[in-house]
Amino acid sequence: MLKLQDENTSLRAPLLFIAIAYIFSIGMRMFWVYHFQGEPQFFWNGQLMINTNDGYAFAEGARDILQGHHEAGDLSLVDSAISKLTAFLATILPISFETLILYMPTFLSSLVVIPLILIGRALNQTTMGFIAALIGSVAHSYYNRTMTGYYDTDMLNIALPMLTMYSLILALTHQRNRYLIPITVSITLYQWWYPSAYAFDTALFAMILGYTVIFDRHNRFYYKIALFVLIGILLLPLWVKIGLALALFAFLHFESKYSEKLFWPLFGVIVGVYFFTGGIDVIWGLLEGYVFHGATENTALSSLQFYNVTSTIREVGHIPFSVFAERISGHKVTFIFACLGYILALIAYRPLIVTLPLAGLGFIALFSGLRFTIYAVPVMAIGLAYLLLQITQVIEKRWLRVVVLSVFTATALYPNYLHIKEYMTPTVCTAEEVKALEKLRSVAGREDYVVAWWDYGYPVRYYSDVKTWIDGAKHSGDVNYPASFVLTATDQLSAANMMRMYTEYIEKGTSDKNKTAPTDFEYMMAKEGYTDPDLFLTALSLPETALPPKTRDIYLYLPWRMMGILPTIKLFSSLDLTTGRPLGEPFFYSTNNFRQDGDAILLGQGIKVLQSENALQIGSRKEAIAQWITVGYSSEGKVVTDQRTLDPSAKYSVIYMRSYNAFLVMDQSYLDSLFIQMFVLERYDPTLFEPVALDAMTKIYRLKI
Repeated sequence: MLKLQDENTSLRAPLLFIAIAYIFSIGMRMFWVYHFQGEPQFFWNGQLMINTNDGYAFAEGARDILQGHHEAGDLSLVDSAISKLTAFLATILPISFETLILYMPTFLSSLVVIPLILIGRALNQTTMGFIAALIGSVAHSYYNRTMTGYYDTDMLNIALPMLTMYSLILALTHQRNRYLIPITVSITLYQWWYPSAYAFDTALFAMILGYTVIFDRHNRFYYKIALFVLIGILLLPLWVKIGLALALFAFLHFESKYSEKLFWPLFGVIVGVYFFTGGIDVIWGLLEGYVFHGATENTALSSLQFYNVTSTIREVGHIPFSVFAERISGHKVTFIFACLGYILALIAYRPLIVTLPLAGLGFIALFSGLRFTIYAVPVMAIGLAYLLLQITQVIEKRWLRVVVLSVFTATALYPNYLHIKEYMTPTVCTAEEVKALEKLRSVAGREDYVVAWWDYGYPVRYYSDVKTWIDGAKHSGDVNYPASFVLTATDQLSAANMMRMYTEYIEKGTSDKNKTAPTDFEYMMAKEGYTDPDLFLTALSLPETALPPKTRDIYLYLPWRMMGILPTIKLFSSLDLTTGRPLGEPFFYSTNNFRQDGDAILLGQGIKVLQSENALQIGSRKEAIAQWITVGYSSEGKVVTDQRTLDPSAKYSVIYMRSYNAFLVMDQSYLDSLFIQMFVLERYDPTLFEPVALDAMTKIYRLKI
């Protein structure tokens, strides 16, 4: 049975544990900094750059808040909590903006140790909380998404719900009204920080209410807990929810006949407000986006069939059990022990039942992708810590028990330590790439557009202060289609016309109150007088096609790193928009991991270059080589190309990029594509494009029409 912790117990030990665990968590995150300290290509403005693309979205929002303005339609996240917090900290801390966004994840994510240790204290198991804090703060999944430089909402996405868990456990164990307010406050803060927490918090409310009705329906305090959870969930402004919680607390605190009579009517009113503000609709939208992945997108609204972006994102794909276990507890063995310990802890300490939604959300990762594993990390750390304590309880000598427990804890930490030392994710951008983007910033205006793949949308906007078609949040199939079309178009006129036309119609659509088309692409088609997408795409290749009046400049951003995802990019436009069926099976392969084996060059994946035969071996079949192209850079930084036609009737060509020590094997559709022609070969139509930056890592062109 649970032995309640005396509320007046000294905080000396918990505070010491918190200090140790917090410093430990920060220290482990400094390995990454130390590793890249001597790499100048990862520094900008005297500081290491961040290592997550999404971070640049929040950095852009914070920058615009500090500047006091942003342009309509620029997609700047000025209203996000992380951008607001960053801007606030930037005004009070004596450090550079680059240093702030680099280290915010380090110091804020490490705060997770506080609720973990306090949960242990609330259960009269402070040592358990301390061990859980050590393990939970550095477990694979949590570390990966909160490491130094991983400037994203994940820095508080676990610390805040664990604070809610602590508030709930305090309320359940002590059953005093004074613990109700922290529940609402913690949930409100979590939803302010991360609006997608709505579904999780609703599941928490349903679980508490269901448990109460089934097992303890006569305990009115449990209903109070559920009510204050529900207030925190409501889709109302932060100050309204906290004010409502304070008013309700005052009403319930001073017991009277009215508080008894009006409790259930008030409960019903709050439930009504929940549904009135769209509670179920929000949850269904989140589940539909992250759990129930369809085969196509926009089919309910659009008459066209676009490619489904979720099938290209690893975070929402299925993962093997070994990866699942390692990400949660560091190793399969420790994960199994953690599961066993968690079950035993639930039996021993009933208040821990409130952590079940976190555990459940983490276990969804087995079916819906590794992004969810982070939620199970802290609760499984509690389970592992509890089991270690139970195992060592049989040791009578205190000093020996402490030694054995320390060894067990260190053993559980060791796989995570090895992972941290090996997990050296590079920065999103290199100094050379940022230099090109800064150059673009010097010539482009804030209303100008840059066409780039969505992976690069945020960094481009942050460093160049421009607009983009797509980014890490706006990349559904309908908006990815035009970008894919441009980047893989086999004639530059079609690409140029698409760039001008789609950009102008994006801008027109934002101010058109009569717009009824479900997508910008269909809006563009309708305004141009087309219902058949094939006819529209054909018209883009015609010189006589009229374009909307030019209102701004448009730039094309082609980075070297896009080479590795070129086949994925092509998927979005290599399909029939009326049926959704793929248009052929284009072939592209790139590698810089090859070796010479006699007369053959082994490129990997069963692909060989048979030099004496001027042929390729792809698996079991042999193919002639159409063209052999060698590309390099002169001492002046100019592209030098040696192109030889070997068999004009052949399907595949080979490009050896000498300066990158990389081979490319592709069919004609890729060889003619805009990216290969304008990035690899620097061949562009001077009537359509002019270069802004041409270096080995980045090519930027301005559209002239």
